This record gives sequence, structure tokens and C-alpha cells, in this order.
Amino acid sequence: MTKKLVENLGAGRHGDGGGLYLVVDPSGARRWIVRVVVKGQRNLKGAPLRTDFGLGGVHVVTLNQARERALEYRRMAKQGLNPRFNASREIPSFEEVAGQVHIERMPTWKNAKHGAQWINTLRDYAFPKIGRMPVDSIGQPEVLMCLSPIWTDKHETARRLAQRIKIILDVAKSKGFRSGENAVTAIFDTQVLPRVKTKAKHHRAMKWQDVPAFYADLKTRDAMAAKALMFTCLTGSRTGEVLGMQWGELDLAAKLWTCPAERMKMGESHRVPLTDEMLAIIEPLREMQSDYVFEGQKRHKPLSNMAMLMLLRRMEVEGVTVHGFRSTFRDWASEVANAPREIVEMSLAHKVGSDVERAYARSDLLEKRRALMVQWTGFVAGVEKSKCRKHGGG
Repeated sequence: MTKKLVENLGAGRHGDGGGLYLVVDPSGARRWIVRVVVKGQRNLKGAPLRTDFGLGGVHVVTLNQARERALEYRRMAKQGLNPRFNASREIPSFEEVAGQVHIERMPTWKNAKHGAQWINTLRDYAFPKIGRMPVDSIGQPEVLMCLSPIWTDKHETARRLAQRIKIILDVAKSKGFRSGENAVTAIFDTQVLPRVKTKAKHHRAMKWQDVPAFYADLKTRDAMAAKALMFTCLTGSRTGEVLGMQWGELDLAAKLWTCPAERMKMGESHRVPLTDEMLAIIEPLREMQSDYVFEGQKRHKPLSNMAMLMLLRRMEVEGVTVHGFRSTFRDWASEVANAPREIVEMSLAHKVGSDVERAYARSDLLEKRRALMVQWTGFVAGVEKSKCRKHGGG
């Protein structure tokens, strides 16, 4: 086996000789194991007992190191010594294990940004203090060195940091590099850190009574941000969902936009019924022949996620956020339209009911949501009720 083969072999178990194997998981994670027969040990059938021992991941243990350890294990096994209790192996650092965990979990990240945030939190708050320490020497004092300075001022960040440190220590234990209770678990069980009361932060929203006048002002503006904000207001969608919208997601004939699962907060694709007013906003933009519906300053790149907020500021609309229009829609749907809760929540791409309830309720109530969107569009854009009835499908 060569270094190049180690890096490129596909899923499966690959032998190097002398009982040493490279195991490649379907996810692409790579680790070493050695299979030995300990002299004098038998299985239940009386045959020599073959045992596999993990030597660590390829990003922690090189090919030459794996060969050296495999030889050490075979020598011990020939002497009747169980390597599990007699091997003296090099313990990786906390940062090395964290890097390996990050790579192994790459296929599970919702998106590249989430994966980067995961490791960046550790880089900023853990690696400078415990990154170079052997992972088996990290206890409660070391974890507290990372958490205490930001526990109250940046509580949400500290909470996520604690979760990630816990995962790394758990993985290290599963690979045989640690023993005993997880230091993070012990800290929370004993309530060493003070309680921090966090208040839910709500996005500031415009009163639904003020939306028609605001929308009328938007319609007088030619900027791409204004068009995106009009569409966001009418659909009740999240900023990222709208700005990331590509033409391939739209079925203009069916008056339907399907936002793929990878761009949805809940990780499930979401169908949005389109009204005539929504189509009137986006159809002229096809002439730009861009990959994205709402193209930004760079060709084939979406509008900046700050563009709509900056537009609100230029319009001197105080105390309102773009995300807040979702709350505005919900208030209107409840107070004016008297729409059923599940219709409103599904329109906002929220999960409704328990896992069991959702398993049986397979429909996304598209046509009922379409009728609600027609009514909302009629209110916001000043469309005559007769027109709304005429175009009941959108």
C-alpha cells in the first residue's frame, strides 16, 4: 500500500499485510485496524481468537505509524499479551481529533456554510487553549477554560461550543484514546456554570395594516432589491430562500415554485403557489438570462442577503426586518382571513404536528394554501376581489 492508495481507495477493507487493514467507510472516513491472534486465547468454539484493534484515523495516524503499531501489536499477541491492555500508543491532540471528526461528518452537513461554522467555532474558542493538548488529558478545568469566558456574553455560541467539544471527546473515547466520563457532561450535570436566562429574539415586523401602502411604494422602484422584497412579502418566504431561487425551481405554467430541501431551514422541499402578482414580478426578469431570478451586481450571482434590509433603511422604514414580514403575514392570516392554523404554518414552511401526525398527513395542502395566497396578494397589492375570485387558482 502507498500513501496515494490510502488517500484514494474506495469503500471497503483493504489489506496492507501483516494483519494491517485500511477501512474506508461509505462516507469516505478512513481508519486503520490490525487483526491479531493473541497466543492462548480461544473463541467459544475453541479456535484461536482473532481480534481487531483500532489504530486511529488516517488523518491522525500515518501509513508508517500504522505499520509500526501493527508490528507492535503482533509482537505482544505472540507473547500472549492483549494489545488492548498493553499497547502504548501516541495519543492525538484535541485539534487532530476535531479535524478528523469534521471530515468524517462532512457528508452530513446541511450545507458548506454549516460545516465551516462547526469547525470555526472550535478554531476561535477551543483550539487556542486546548488544541495542542493530548485528547486524553482534557478534563473539566480545560473545558471550562474554553466555555467560561463566553458563557454569559455569547451564551448561544458557548452552548454550541460545548456540544462540539462533547462530540469530539465522545469520538476520542470510542476510538480508545480516552476513558471515563465526558468532561462536558460532568460540567452540566454538576451545574458548574451559572444559569443564563435568554430571551427569545423576535424579528421586528410591520403591522399588516401598513403593508399595502408600503407595497405601493415598492412598486414605484426599479431596483432588484425592491422586486425581491415585493416577492418576499407576498410569498412569506425566508430571505435566503428567495435570493437563492433559480429558474429551474419554477414551473410558471403551473404557477408553482419548488424550493429544494437543501435550501430549506427544515431540510424538506417546499412548494409555494404563485399568484398573478408574483408572476408579474419575476417573469420580466427572465430577459436577464441569469442563473438566479434575483441577480445581484455580479453576473450569475444572487442578490446580497443585505440588499433588502438596506433598501428598508433607504426607505426610512424604522423598526422592521425583512424576516418580520413572515410574522406580518401570520398576523393577517389569523386576524383577517381567519385561516386554519395548519394552512398558515404550512404556508410559512413550518412543521405542523408531531412526527406521527406528519407521517400520516402527507398532503402539503397546496390548493388551500394557494387560495390563502390569492387573498393575501389581493390585500397587499390592492387587487380587486373580483379579480381574486376570477383567478382563484392564483
